[in-house]
Formats: sequence, C-alpha cells, structure tokens
Amino acid sequence: MSAFDLDLLTAKAASIEGHLRRVETTLANQQGDLNPGSDASDAIVLHLWQAVQLTMGLAFAASSHLNLPAAATCGDAFRNLAREGTIDGLLAQRLVQSTGFRNAVAHAYEELDRDLVLKTASSGPADLRRFLAAMAALAQKDVHG
Repeated sequence: MSAFDLDLLTAKAASIEGHLRRVETTLANQQGDLNPGSDASDAIVLHLWQAVQLTMGLAFAASSHLNLPAAATCGDAFRNLAREGTIDGLLAQRLVQSTGFRNAVAHAYEELDRDLVLKTASSGPADLRRFLAAMAALAQKDVHG
C-alpha cells in the first residue's frame, strides 16, 4: 500500500484524539472568558493547532494515495478529496476554514482573534472527527478491497 495505510491512520488518529480531548477538557473547565495569553487559551490554541496540523497531513497522504492532482495548499487537498467523493463538500469547506485557523496561529499568534479560537474549539473537533471517520473508511476499503 502507498503512503496512506491503516497503521499511519491509527497513529495519527490517536494523536489527534488526544489533542481534541485536551481542548474539550480545557473548555469544560474554563471559568469566564477565554482571555488571550492565559494558560487555558494557550492550551486550547496549541492543541487545536496540533490537531489541525495532523489532519492536514492526513489529507495530503490520502490525496497522494488516491493519485489525486497535487495540492498546492492544504485547502486544495481537502477540496480534492471532496471532488473525488472521499469527504463531503461541506465538511471540506469547514476543514479549509480550519487551515485558516492554523495559519493564523502559525503566523500571527499575538493577534489571534479570541472569537475565532472559541468558534474553532467549539465546532472544529466534530469536523476533525468526521474527517477521521472518512479516512478510516478509506483505509478499510483498501484493506477489504
């Protein structure tokens, strides 16, 4: 099998789940506003960033495995997977938006919008899990033909 296989998915999915659990636990224990620069805010941003980053890597691996056109951006990788039918088009759009969050964290952390963090922390984990489910279906399809 090519660069995308069940072992890769299992390892990446476990890591993504660990990061998402940290986000959810931190949000659940958060009292009041999520102030920029607070330990809670930093933990949420770090773990969301890591989960999105790992998800983007899986999108590139799946695209390569499926011999889809080379993606110039992470967003293109999600769009290609949607065009091919591996993931739903609306999910692809939301995952493209998650790459915007990732870019904001990577390039302008000090200016990060608290509302964007809260929105991504609230809705992002479900989208990342839907993506993982689609990748699991792809891997199982390969295993079972």
